[in-house]
Amino acid sequence: MEFRYIGKSGLRVTPICMGTMSFGTWSDKSEAFRILDKAFDRGINFYDTAEIYPVPPTAELAGLTEEIFGKWIKTRPRDGLIIATKVAGAASGWFVPPIRQGLTAIDRHHIERAIEGSLRRLGIDYVDLYQVHWPDTVVPIEESMEALDRLVQAGKVRYLGTSNETSYGLTKGNTVAHYEGLARFESIQNNFSLLNRRFLDELAEVCRREKVSLLPYSPIGGGVLSGKYNDGANPANARFSDYQNADSRQQAMAKRFVNEGTLASTARYMEIAQEAGMSAVTLATAWSMNFDFVASTIIGARTAEQLDDSLAALDVKLDDAIMEACDAVHQQYLYPMG
Repeated sequence: MEFRYIGKSGLRVTPICMGTMSFGTWSDKSEAFRILDKAFDRGINFYDTAEIYPVPPTAELAGLTEEIFGKWIKTRPRDGLIIATKVAGAASGWFVPPIRQGLTAIDRHHIERAIEGSLRRLGIDYVDLYQVHWPDTVVPIEESMEALDRLVQAGKVRYLGTSNETSYGLTKGNTVAHYEGLARFESIQNNFSLLNRRFLDELAEVCRREKVSLLPYSPIGGGVLSGKYNDGANPANARFSDYQNADSRQQAMAKRFVNEGTLASTARYMEIAQEAGMSAVTLATAWSMNFDFVASTIIGARTAEQLDDSLAALDVKLDDAIMEACDAVHQQYLYPMG
């Protein structure tokens, strides 16, 4: 198994990270344990969760995923796991206020309450990577970084990361950390896939120059790159099939992921994968792992069986011809997710 370091940290992780956002809604506790056991048995040492999970987020279920994951942690050696979780953040209204009353600001008060809640639900006394789930553009970044640093100094958190952030936000946060002598962001967790290459426009260069690692999520485009939505399909028990009949925000997300451009691109990627003798899911996962600024790609699943094609990417190295073929598809269908 290959291992990679996250940023400048001492966190040495597998190139695939097991995501948990389905635990408690699409995957019950029993299935969640099957998924986690399968990942662990394959050698995966890195696991990602969040206080707001499971998705779709609701005030009633927020924290349930951490509780389920916490029960599984007790079945494995804690020191052999790299555990990441997130403080919710403002999210511009996307997330409902979860565990705490009022706004989920990234201020001293909410950060302290958030980590205590996560540690309690997970049943552990520290997390390896603590991430800001969504940036807060109201609270001064100086206050956020100072509050996060206190968690590191207290031993509740080993390293810090951010998520869904811009080039400015990542650079500003780490500049403040540098000049104030605070712990910095070692990672950024953003959407990155064959269908969404926006990270390559600017953030990739920031990561390379500043030694910050990307932890890509949604490497198979929320399941779109599996091909299950192609040819007019609207499969049962599929995320964007469910979202089409949900609230307006979820409907908008479904349209972003499932549209004429993403489906046409997926059809081409499926052809490339078939010619290379692998599934489209394996191709998409391997593609996201193929960049020097990527430490670990976050995969997800509703069932343990769905993991097979993603985990197969651990044994795949894409050659130049395949990468060039994927680039050609992108040039034909530029930024299909907008």
